Amino acid sequence: MKRARVLRLLPPLALGVGVAAWLISQSEPPGRVDETERSVVARTLMAETAPVRMIVRGYGNVRAARSWEAVSEIAGTIVWRHPDLDTGNVIAAGTKVLQIDPTAYELAVAQAEADLAALEADVAQLEVDKANTDRLLSLEQNRLDLAETELARIRDLVERGIAAQSALDSQERATLQVQRGVEELRNALGLFPSRRIRLDAQKARIQAVLERARRDLDKTDIIVPFDLRIAAVHVERHQFVGTGQKLVTADDIGRAEITAQIPLQSFLRLMGEAGARDAASPAHALEHFDKVDVEVRLVTDISQTWTGKLVRVESALDPQTRSVPAIVIVENPYAGATPPVRLPLVPNMYVELVLTGPELSREVTLPASAIHEGRHVYLRGEDGRLALRDVSVAWWQADRAVIDGGIAPGEEVILDDLMPAIPGMAVIPAGAAE
Repeated sequence: MKRARVLRLLPPLALGVGVAAWLISQSEPPGRVDETERSVVARTLMAETAPVRMIVRGYGNVRAARSWEAVSEIAGTIVWRHPDLDTGNVIAAGTKVLQIDPTAYELAVAQAEADLAALEADVAQLEVDKANTDRLLSLEQNRLDLAETELARIRDLVERGIAAQSALDSQERATLQVQRGVEELRNALGLFPSRRIRLDAQKARIQAVLERARRDLDKTDIIVPFDLRIAAVHVERHQFVGTGQKLVTADDIGRAEITAQIPLQSFLRLMGEAGARDAASPAHALEHFDKVDVEVRLVTDISQTWTGKLVRVESALDPQTRSVPAIVIVENPYAGATPPVRLPLVPNMYVELVLTGPELSREVTLPASAIHEGRHVYLRGEDGRLALRDVSVAWWQADRAVIDGGIAPGEEVILDDLMPAIPGMAVIPAGAAE
């Protein structure tokens, strides 16, 4: 039975072998392919030098360049409050926003003025007394001269025996009496300078009291020193406030300030070699700060920008990041504000600062895509073949690398990442391939 089954399979098998043999006999032999050189198409760029400007980005919160905190310098009751004195309102410079009851201080001024007037009257009376004493002294001096003349005459008569001794004694007593009056008047005149000094001292003391009273009276009016925006009001009308109590807190709207944290090396390149050397000297640093362009952008809406100015750096590096705290100011941060289309630059806004330094020396710059593993570039030589080169990157800036060694202007740099990159293989520029 097995043999009969095998015999039944032989005819189909023989037919299949015959068909295969016929197909092989009718097919064409395989063609020959000539071996060609491997090549690759890539984008290229001619290296050239160009002026380099350092661009640094930093972030920070906006704050007012100046803040005003009104503190009561006197005690009293708030008797008047400006109707616009509320949080968020803008108050112009010179506006009175609060008044403390001035009654007690007006009375103090009136009392001091009365005391001063009384002292001035005493000084005037002293001058009159001095003038009267001078006239009396002149008269008494004349009387003394006459008495001494008469005494000399009587003494001569007594010596010649014409007049009695009692007459001489009487004249001597009269002369001594007049002389005593002259000395008393002279002593009185001698006391006038000290009396005047005492009155002048009292007058100076009262004048000081009057000035203090007037100053306290002036302090009853709380006046805004510059254009500002109210941040908080701490008192209400009819409230009693003590000396040293906080009244109003506000921020200057004329100038905003931002602190940008900049890496130390980036800051040195931003300032340039001379600027970095002079940064410690305020007089020289300002000259280099003026060469830095600053653009302030709102992080949540980069279309809103302001022009800033680098004015100074803080005295120490940031203790955590070891970066340079650079201070940027923006003048008139409320100028052109039309919310919600255009916002003012207000405190606590989170912004980006783009600082662009002055032009540095001309250097070769390449796109970041042309640098491989941070130090290799692919070159297309004059023969059109691939060559690998190590380069030295001075620094990276956005999507550009500033090269300070390893490549010369005029060399053709390959921008694409070749896989695999076999030195010596032909490179066809993308433009030529098209």
